[in-house]
Amino acid sequence: MTETAETLAHKLLQAAQQAGAEAADAMAVTDTSLGVDVRGGVLEQAERSEGTDLGLRVLLGRRQACVATSDTRPETIAAMAERAVAMAREAPEDATAGLAAPDQLARGWDIAALELCDPASEPGPAALEEDARRAEAAALAIAGVAQVQSASAGYGRRQLHLAASNGFSGGYSRSDRALSCVAIAGSGTGMERDHDGDMRIFQADLRPPEEIGRRAGERAVARLSSRRPRTGAFPVLFDERVAASLIGHLLAAVNGTAIARGASWLRDARGQAVLPPDLSLIEEPHRPRVAGSRPFDAEGLATRRRAIVDDGVLTGWTLDLATGRKLGLPSTGNAARGTSAPPSPSNWNVTLTQGTQGRAALMRDMGSGLLVTAMIGATINPNTGDYSRGASGFWVENGEIAYPVNECTIAGNLRDMLMRLTPANDARPWLSRVVPSLLVEGMTIAGE
Repeated sequence: MTETAETLAHKLLQAAQQAGAEAADAMAVTDTSLGVDVRGGVLEQAERSEGTDLGLRVLLGRRQACVATSDTRPETIAAMAERAVAMAREAPEDATAGLAAPDQLARGWDIAALELCDPASEPGPAALEEDARRAEAAALAIAGVAQVQSASAGYGRRQLHLAASNGFSGGYSRSDRALSCVAIAGSGTGMERDHDGDMRIFQADLRPPEEIGRRAGERAVARLSSRRPRTGAFPVLFDERVAASLIGHLLAAVNGTAIARGASWLRDARGQAVLPPDLSLIEEPHRPRVAGSRPFDAEGLATRRRAIVDDGVLTGWTLDLATGRKLGLPSTGNAARGTSAPPSPSNWNVTLTQGTQGRAALMRDMGSGLLVTAMIGATINPNTGDYSRGASGFWVENGEIAYPVNECTIAGNLRDMLMRLTPANDARPWLSRVVPSLLVEGMTIAGE
């Protein structure tokens, strides 16, 4: 009989204690995934995998070590624990290492309310193949689409359990259902590529394959005859597809690891304005059917709703126990970890205040400038916030899309850019990062 993630986590914990660990936490993850690729109406690839990953962290005083394995045999677990304890004896002391105190631990969560796992049966390969075929056919039906690079459908289910010597024990299951399509338009050196896709926890929420394929095809065709835009200072409108990256840079800058190292362009900004005064950035780890939701973090602390930015003002940092200790602050319940490394701070679901206008209205307001729909590469100075990225999208003249553009670079300083944001109202509410299209005034565009 296959052992559950909970049973395996407690076996790891017991082995660590028997090997001489003073404290320990253990994580067990069991995973099933199924993926199908279709090309030219023919099944190109089908993969199924099932696996178990085990992770153990042991502590001897302020010394810690982490080990991981995918072998669940009792002798392997015992050897793994002994090796971890031996490694910890040789590790340097870390004054911030340690488990949560028992009175800090999460208790009494309602995992069912988060709806993290679809109760529907696992889809068969034939059902996934049919979805991929339908998406591909819809893309090929768009005039100008030459071929579909890939049409893929997938399903996954994961069970996770965390147990620690401080008394914490908790776990949950997750599922996901995904569908994507990449279309190519044009020919020769004039080829252009674009995509669309969707991923949901519940299969019933997934967008129809025809819609995904059609949008991928339309986006690829719209990029035909791209050229470089003018060089100069212009407003830049980040399409909703890429706008979350700007907020991602803000989140990285307020991460406790960066703050503790002093390597952040926002290291002195707590209590200061970092967004316009009518914008807030709210972390919401308890949204149902959203990938970033969870009842507790990787150290067993309860997750909670908090305002990272409140009416434009940065309220504080994103912390786990270790970075909190370094900064003399309590954890914000944001520890994340894999099976092979200790916890580190990470954000859950975040929502940026939306505006009152649609993207089209923001384009009318910007007059002439760049609508960015895709970006490549990045040069971000973590200490100063200087920003430079390759971009493609559409040139806007007199508030209307004039022609597609590529091979250009957009640049600015993140601190200044974020203070000049104007949001649209087109964010997708089912995403983990709910961020609408964002207009930024006065960026530098390097084109012709």
